[in-house]
Amino acid sequence: MVSPKVPMKHEVLTWADVDRLVDVLLPPLRIVGTFDAMVLITRGGIIPGGLLAEALDIKHLLIAAVDFPATESAGLMAWPEFLQFPAPELLKNRRTLIVDDVWGSGRTSTAVKGRVESSGGIPYTCVLHYNPYRSLFNKAEPDFYGAVTDSFIVYPWELDRGLRGINVSAPDVN
Repeated sequence: MVSPKVPMKHEVLTWADVDRLVDVLLPPLRIVGTFDAMVLITRGGIIPGGLLAEALDIKHLLIAAVDFPATESAGLMAWPEFLQFPAPELLKNRRTLIVDDVWGSGRTSTAVKGRVESSGGIPYTCVLHYNPYRSLFNKAEPDFYGAVTDSFIVYPWELDRGLRGINVSAPDVN
């Protein structure tokens, strides 16, 4: 018997919610010391990475774009395709903060972390939300995360983009 599909919970965040998550992340990030570089994972890591770079005064910002080609045989085990990635000399011997919005399956963050390591960098992963219930990795999790969730998170910068059939409205700000 096939069980009915349970709809995923959704959480719509405000900019104030994002500010609170950044405030949660800053103390532990500062405790580990300074970072020489930041790799922002497109698209989700661009805005949180920019906020963190400003707060931590990180000026060496780099971009990683990763795709996992969907094939029926590979499923979630597909090898990553790096559409854009910094040259190894930009990462070598640099303490590098890797930023994305959410760690769901964990594939993207771990792929970027591995590539930074292979370039000679010293990687640390950071996300606004960590979903341990979806993660494909038993022994890996982000080094830094603002909150744990089991919901599909809708960030304020996503509200106008279309949400794949999800019916949400902007949250009340009062």
